[in-house]
Amino acid sequence: MCKGLAALPHSCLERAKEIKIKLGILLQKPDSAVDLVIPYNEKPEKPAKTQKPSLDESLQWRDSLDKLLQNNYGLASFRSFLKSEFSEENLEFWLACEDYKKIKSPAKMVEKAKKIYEEFIQTGAPKEVNIDHFTKDITMKNLVEPSLSSFDVAQKRIYALMEKDSLPRFVRSEFHQELIK
Repeated sequence: MCKGLAALPHSCLERAKEIKIKLGILLQKPDSAVDLVIPYNEKPEKPAKTQKPSLDESLQWRDSLDKLLQNNYGLASFRSFLKSEFSEENLEFWLACEDYKKIKSPAKMVEKAKKIYEEFIQTGAPKEVNIDHFTKDITMKNLVEPSLSSFDVAQKRIYALMEKDSLPRFVRSEFHQELIK
């Protein structure tokens, strides 16, 4: 029996991870399976202090994850949607990588790289993203001497995953449908 977070045995953590993965797989099924999932939030959170996009802008998000991520309202809506599915770690990782690329100081770069690795990449990380072993190995090798491109391969893989999987689900969701009414 699992008791208290500090006292969680390794098998309980593994079981929790397994459950998270299985839920993620369930949420990635075609429309019919997604429709069976009860959303965490009934209504989308209203993004703070951003202008609601035009209908044309909202419709463009169906075909462009870039346009969605570049729009503050779109990003906030997408984040709320992912949180409702308990799958926001990919977006959080992608955003952390974007922030990382803006760092000028080598010392801060090392510190931030370590934080990103521990939070998203390492096995058993609190917000571990689903990347293949090859990508994980490349990223780990890149972190021996961190540079602005250390996370590029992993970030591109996660972007592709969001584009192929999360974006279509978002477009079908109430979060997006409310914007295009």
